[in-house]
Amino acid sequence: MTEAPLMHFAVYLLLLFPVPAAWAARPLGERLPPRLATWLLTVGAVVLASASSLALGVLAITALLRFPLLARLADGRWSAQVAQHHDPASLSVGLLACAVLAAAATAAAVMLWRRVRTLAAAAAEAACMPGHEQLVVVEDPAAEAYALPGLPGRIVVSTGMLDALDSSEHEVLLAHERAHLTHHHYLFVAFTQLAAAANPLLRPLASTTSYTVERWADESAATAVGDRRQVARTVGKAALAAKRTRARGWIPAAALGVLGRFAPTEPGPVPRRVAALLTPPLRNRTLLVAAIVALLLATAVCAFEATRDLEALLDLARHGVARR
Repeated sequence: MTEAPLMHFAVYLLLLFPVPAAWAARPLGERLPPRLATWLLTVGAVVLASASSLALGVLAITALLRFPLLARLADGRWSAQVAQHHDPASLSVGLLACAVLAAAATAAAVMLWRRVRTLAAAAAEAACMPGHEQLVVVEDPAAEAYALPGLPGRIVVSTGMLDALDSSEHEVLLAHERAHLTHHHYLFVAFTQLAAAANPLLRPLASTTSYTVERWADESAATAVGDRRQVARTVGKAALAAKRTRARGWIPAAALGVLGRFAPTEPGPVPRRVAALLTPPLRNRTLLVAAIVALLLATAVCAFEATRDLEALLDLARHGVARR
């Protein structure tokens, strides 16, 4: 009789992989072109969150298999004794996994509901704005500018922001906000926030994505106007104007703007963005990309192994004998 190799390593590695990913999130956002960094962070967050949830699910199932009551409810289709004998994970680990998985599922469901609700509210607000042009100018002395997703999306700019910038800087501002809408940056932010809700270890990936989408929009604006220094000046002046005029506290939660994720007292990591614009564009770093891809491939392999091992344990418990 052979032992099922269930979860000796694979399932626990799935729970550990988010740790190096979280550690590497900010360096990845700083050293890779922002478009590539945003895609890697988003895909990585979704894959790692799904894999860690799978690992918790596998551990939870092995705990539930040990209860004879469940075996009776399944018409005796498996043997709790056989499952306990062949499962190397302790009951306490399995029960802890049940609790953590329930908490993660609840947090993810709440975050999903919030994001759907905020995006729907943003789309409704965009549709109700006056006129049919993409640009909407609002009378407000506070300096504000943001892109509001919807069908169609709208760019909202206050008169206070327009007064703070000159005509050439207006072009930069609009190019930045158009990039948010054109590339659907709000979806990248939403997906990484959902992943971070399911696995809090992935929060650095979500926060870095909020930065890289702004850097992506900065680079798009630089390409549109052909002057990186002008974009840097515009970003800096917009931040100073917002601080000086103290923009209003309420801005739609789904909005993205030149100042980053909006908060009246924290306009975002503007100095880092300005510094990046004052240096040459970043190039792809093959080794860094390869390391991230390798981590995601290892995650996929471990997920496959954990699933296969769970299937082997279920087969053993179902038949009451081990495969020869």
